[in-house]
Amino acid sequence: MIDQACEAPKTDEEWMQYALSLAHRADEQGEVPVGAVLVKDGVVVGEGWNQPIAGHDPTAHAEIMALRNAGQAVSNYRLCDTTLYVSLEPCVMCAGAIIHSRVSKVVYAAADLKGGAAGSVFTILGTDQLNHQVEVVGGVMAEAASSLLSAFFRRRRAEKKAARASS
Repeated sequence: MIDQACEAPKTDEEWMQYALSLAHRADEQGEVPVGAVLVKDGVVVGEGWNQPIAGHDPTAHAEIMALRNAGQAVSNYRLCDTTLYVSLEPCVMCAGAIIHSRVSKVVYAAADLKGGAAGSVFTILGTDQLNHQVEVVGGVMAEAASSLLSAFFRRRRAEKKAARASS
């Protein structure tokens, strides 16, 4: 987590930069580059990056890892009055966990046009049909996050093509 001696970032862009640094960590580990940081009162309470491949765990998305990390850090599964910064729009599973943990706000970078649950495909976050509503802000540093994801999938496709060619 962030060194508490350092001045904490204040803007959505600064927090998203932190989430993107965690996405780079996922990329370095061969995971889809998504990072998430959970903030309360200007302090990081949890962070995570995608780890489903290494952990053999389909639930190990960046958001879930950040929520788990925060729950342990604050000894509570309710994470009220927090903001989650994530480099990719949350999926349905992550949106459900965000709602159940009572996160107040989600700020995401790139939209997920195939499975986003914050308005791109589904509107789970922010709906008034559930017992908790989450404020959503999308598109913060979207270009940087999209470029990182595109580069990852370009490399992945090239690796698969090379593997097919050598067999």
